[in-house]
Amino acid sequence: MTSVLEKLERAVIAGFVLAAIIFWLLVRPAAFDYGYWTFFMRWLHVLSGVMWIGLLWYFNFVQIPSMPKIPDEQKPAVSKVIAPTALFWFRYAALATVATGLLLAYMNGYIGQALMLGGAEGVPQHRAIGIGMWLGLIMAFNVWFLIWPNQQKALGLVDATPDEKKAAGRMAMLVSRANTVLSVPMLYAMVSAQNI
Repeated sequence: MTSVLEKLERAVIAGFVLAAIIFWLLVRPAAFDYGYWTFFMRWLHVLSGVMWIGLLWYFNFVQIPSMPKIPDEQKPAVSKVIAPTALFWFRYAALATVATGLLLAYMNGYIGQALMLGGAEGVPQHRAIGIGMWLGLIMAFNVWFLIWPNQQKALGLVDATPDEKKAAGRMAMLVSRANTVLSVPMLYAMVSAQNI
């Protein structure tokens, strides 16, 4: 068992194998109907969303508050190794969350109503999920077009003057904090939609 847990790739594969076993025991392959595929898309949406919001909260609850406590000679380990890797997974988890969420809304037939916040029908579930979708889209925009470009400067991944690095780091932090604020009502809206 330790050989599986020593490498991340093996542990992730083991997780998917266990999920497949559970699927096989609970559902059986004969159930590959449309309902299953909408469930599967929801599962992928939640999986990628956990990665995205988990990393958002890691940055805001762990990394940012810890940086002033780290001795200067140790900070390059975070800024040159940990942060770029975490930001890679952060960006693509945001993209996967949005893509699977939009596909799920399309598969369930409410994408237009949700994006119009309930539209002409005024369905409360569509309004709730739509609010969550719009907050998620804003957050994903922030990740790709505000946080990431500024982090590239702040981390020295692209050329920038010391003043530009400092300003970019502050901007990335503020937008990341804004996403943390938006994540709470976004998650509330998403989860509440099934219970309205």
